[in-house]
Amino acid sequence: MDTFDSVDQVRPYKIWEGAVARAVRGDRITLGVIDLEPNVAVPEHHHSNEQLGIVLKGAITMIVAGNRKTLGVGETYVIPGDVPHAAETGPDGATVIDVFSPIREDWERLERLEPSRGAWPI
Repeated sequence: MDTFDSVDQVRPYKIWEGAVARAVRGDRITLGVIDLEPNVAVPEHHHSNEQLGIVLKGAITMIVAGNRKTLGVGETYVIPGDVPHAAETGPDGATVIDVFSPIREDWERLERLEPSRGAWPI
């Protein structure tokens, strides 16, 4: 774990087709800057991690335990552990920050991409 880093120097995880996460991982939490391409549908899934998020760019429709809401820049969401959820982006895509507790150990099994500038910051 590095004390200081830059988002564009973090090797992204390919978490879904059209969705990559640049993750900063501590001992007990993971912070992810997630770039989602336009018109991406993240399928319903669940994990034991509690998840908090905020939209930085674009808009995203979150479906949490069957409740659907389209969120724009500055809007937040809370997903308790093991609650089914999905997401969809529109024609502009989205960038969100997700914070997970405990850490997302399962991401370590995902494909890693080379460091690159993400969609945020602009």
